[in-house]
Amino acid sequence: MSATPSHMIETSVLIVGAGPVGLALAADLGSRGVACVVVEQGDGAIFHPRANTINSRTMEFCRRWGVAEKVRNSGTPPDFPLDIFYVTGLQGHVVAHIGRPTYGGAKPLPTTPERSQRCNQVFFDPILRDLARSFRGVDLRYRHRLDSFVETPGGVEAAVSDLAAGAPLKIAARYLVSCCGGRSSVPAALGVRWEGMPAVSRHLNVFLRIRELWNHIKIDKAAFYFFLDKEGRNPSLIEIDGDELWRLGLNLRDEKVDPASIDIDAAVKRYVGPDVKYEIISSLPWTCRSIVADCWRKGPVFLAGDAVHQHSPSGGFGMNTGLGDAFDLSWKLAATLQGWAGPGLLDSYELERKPVARRIVRAATESRAEFVAPGLRGLVEDDTPEGEAARKTMGAEIARDRVGVFVSDGIVLGARYDGSNVIAPDGSPRPADSVTTYTPTARPGSRAPHAWIAPGKSTLDLFGDGFALLNFGGDGDAMTAAAKAKGVPLTETKIADPGVAALYERKLALARPDGYVAWRGDEPPGDCGALIDRVRGAA
Repeated sequence: MSATPSHMIETSVLIVGAGPVGLALAADLGSRGVACVVVEQGDGAIFHPRANTINSRTMEFCRRWGVAEKVRNSGTPPDFPLDIFYVTGLQGHVVAHIGRPTYGGAKPLPTTPERSQRCNQVFFDPILRDLARSFRGVDLRYRHRLDSFVETPGGVEAAVSDLAAGAPLKIAARYLVSCCGGRSSVPAALGVRWEGMPAVSRHLNVFLRIRELWNHIKIDKAAFYFFLDKEGRNPSLIEIDGDELWRLGLNLRDEKVDPASIDIDAAVKRYVGPDVKYEIISSLPWTCRSIVADCWRKGPVFLAGDAVHQHSPSGGFGMNTGLGDAFDLSWKLAATLQGWAGPGLLDSYELERKPVARRIVRAATESRAEFVAPGLRGLVEDDTPEGEAARKTMGAEIARDRVGVFVSDGIVLGARYDGSNVIAPDGSPRPADSVTTYTPTARPGSRAPHAWIAPGKSTLDLFGDGFALLNFGGDGDAMTAAAKAKGVPLTETKIADPGVAALYERKLALARPDGYVAWRGDEPPGDCGALIDRVRGAA
């Protein structure tokens, strides 16, 4: 990275946006020795909490980066109950209770060494920011706005405004990645078109401080309260720090109303309690969308996160999906810049991530479907035998139909890259899709299964810096020689544990830097060089 007297900065990757996706991309590039500049027009302060859930796949990224323990100890305390209650109000009736025993805490699960955590963006972003800044090659610039960019023979040249100094700046980069959210100008500049519904419903989120809430309500302590009312608006109250910070979500449906006209005080009194004191910290109107971009890349310019997919927050998929984009793209950019990737490796980014985004957007949108029969809704708040019967029926329906909104391991850990050009299929049958249930599989295109290979060491800890060849009694010499001849970093690990071998089902399994299985077999292929070319995008 260098600056010239003409105020031109040169770097390998220019990242636009320092939200969690941009910061994660910068941190992962930095960990791989790739220089990058991050520009963010804001100052880094978070005035309103958004993403809350750090799912287990994102926690696996944090494990690689060495910050998993910090995430666990930030935000919601580890012993805080992460349950979900459907209630008529915090002074009213419990209609349904959904537990989440696999969320929170530090005890590993059979399928992953890292449980999902509750760490709001208010606390998560600073962790990622400090991580990104810890790498010498990462240049993080707040109060810098991208004004325009043009493609050049060497990549892109961007015009940037230093808002603090009031001065223009030019940045030349091999690649540009837009991580600047749903209102980014970069997709429009690329001519991106959106598939789906641009406006499903409208909402108002209110960031509140409520001290000692537990002393003023009848309902048990929990992370989520969803209110069932006669009007069917079904607002929510979600904890932020396990103490005094809360987010009240009000559904405005499809009505175009001025958020300033909403009687927040009446809503708090109705759903939380008439005598509960509160303080409004901030409020944010937002539109629920169900859209995926038709194009994720044009030449040296890539899009990630909300710039290519937006959907309902149901399930907590949004930020985590964006971090999945960053983790997929990072190692491919690094491999290309380091000279060992073929031209098809970067093409695989859209081929792999767009189907994942479509699946998640579909699941999040379907989870918004009406789940309470209108005939029962009118009785839900009544202190009558009919009201009690209605709540019992509704509770059974919620317990049956809503678990997938909050327990989604099948989506979180079961995302697959079946159609990728850099995956070598083995002909094994495609696993069934499930939102809630994840069944470990080492089928090519799947996340490599977790298993303990030493005290505190998971198979997942073998992945990250290059390709990993897991050897369960096969002959890996030809594979390692072929990778060396192609300049592809590859580390072979011999594993004698028969239980781990049974999980991977073949004597040899080749995993990528992002921990996805690229190939497996009992014997090396006839042409190991051709296989290495395929998985590095040079076939």
